Amino acid sequence: MHPADEFQQTLTRRHFFGRTATGLGMAALASLFQRDASAATAGLDGLPHFAPKAKRVIFLHQSGGPSHIELFDYKPQLGKLHGQELPDSVRRGQRITGMTSGQSTFPVVAPIYKFRQHGQSGTWLSELIPYHGKIVDDIAIVKTVHTDAINHDPAITFIQSGSQQPGRPSLGSWVSYGLGTENENLPAFVVFVSQTSGLNIDQPLFSRLWGAGFLPSNYQGVQFRSGGDPVLYLSDPPGISRDGRRRMLDSLESLNRMRHDAFGDPEIETRIGQYEMAFRMQTSVPELMDLSKEPESTFELYGPDSRKPGTYAFHCLMARRLAERGVRFIQLYKRGWDQHGDLPRDLALQCQATDQPSAALVMDLKQRGLLDDTLVVWGGEFGRTIYCQGKLTATNYGRDHHPRCFTMWMAGGGVKPGLVMGQTDDHSYNIVEDPVHVHDLQATILHSLGIDHTRLTYKFQGRWFRLTDVHGEVVKKMLA
Repeated sequence: MHPADEFQQTLTRRHFFGRTATGLGMAALASLFQRDASAATAGLDGLPHFAPKAKRVIFLHQSGGPSHIELFDYKPQLGKLHGQELPDSVRRGQRITGMTSGQSTFPVVAPIYKFRQHGQSGTWLSELIPYHGKIVDDIAIVKTVHTDAINHDPAITFIQSGSQQPGRPSLGSWVSYGLGTENENLPAFVVFVSQTSGLNIDQPLFSRLWGAGFLPSNYQGVQFRSGGDPVLYLSDPPGISRDGRRRMLDSLESLNRMRHDAFGDPEIETRIGQYEMAFRMQTSVPELMDLSKEPESTFELYGPDSRKPGTYAFHCLMARRLAERGVRFIQLYKRGWDQHGDLPRDLALQCQATDQPSAALVMDLKQRGLLDDTLVVWGGEFGRTIYCQGKLTATNYGRDHHPRCFTMWMAGGGVKPGLVMGQTDDHSYNIVEDPVHVHDLQATILHSLGIDHTRLTYKFQGRWFRLTDVHGEVVKKMLA
């Protein structure tokens, strides 16, 4: 480099901060900017903040908005209201989507499927989810979750990152940032995506939903694929031996260290760490994905699809295997719950694909002694309307998005088993008792992990951020 060019480089702001980020430069910066040198990680002080009940989370996100009316929120009086106009006193002028705002009528639709009671708690569940009846005394069902968003992308972004606007760190990233990993050979945050089991086209999912946002990029989720290599670029190219790969990584690390010493960019450290993790994963991931040692009883528990990579059942089984190996946050996305039309058909197909594996995961964790310190979360981004979208017939109907109330359940990790919490009105439209906002849910998940959600923070662009923004209360009624 020409001396003049090198001198010019030293004048850049990036280079200045890189040079002053260590040694005497650190002390100088600290005196100028007080906590600025370590401000970004000040939110990690004292973690966990208190004794955790859960060591890890498995989040079974049902993308599209499952109908709480058909599955969990039993309203026997709806049969008498079927076909009648939704009263204005119930709707209260609340916002609805553009997909139904042009309708001249809003007829109430009673579920076409029957309910019956299950377990010692006598909890009412739909005939669509009979396997849930086997775990109903192990889960806490919350009927009164509500959200701020009414459309898919902002709603799923909100429940996964605490903001309707893209760019914030995901829940899994916050957890891995705060608590790190228990297994250095696997990522702290792993993601699976299962495709729809319905027949209608479903909403897309974007990788930013498991992104790190403004956190360092090593905290983002790692998506495992169903075909080919489970993780992209993990396998060595033809002709490259493991010893050769090791030598190459050592040389590359030396170059990256030189670059880091020159510029102090923390993303260079992240890159080094990711290369090393990928090298270790070349051994750990094939072992993880090899189901040959699983007994036949395991596949019987999770159902026939559990042998098929890419299915929800396979991913639930993988979630248990990841939990056994100390992965901190395991995120499953199941697409296909957006039933604006053909709800009786597509909802049944979705439940057929998810009911047994979801219940099997809870039972499997319990029999292995893992449920006590694993928090399992099941639910979508919002619920469905009591009124019909489109034409109502004797055998077919659809439902629009409904953010005012919907049902989720949690199990393990300090959650009170057998609990049914919250009440909605007779139309399952408004909450009348024990509301749980999405921020409350997020605060409760972090609480189970021993994290005070108000103290897990990160400074970005001059402001301290947290998952729950300035909101959120731990739902103590849910906790054992």
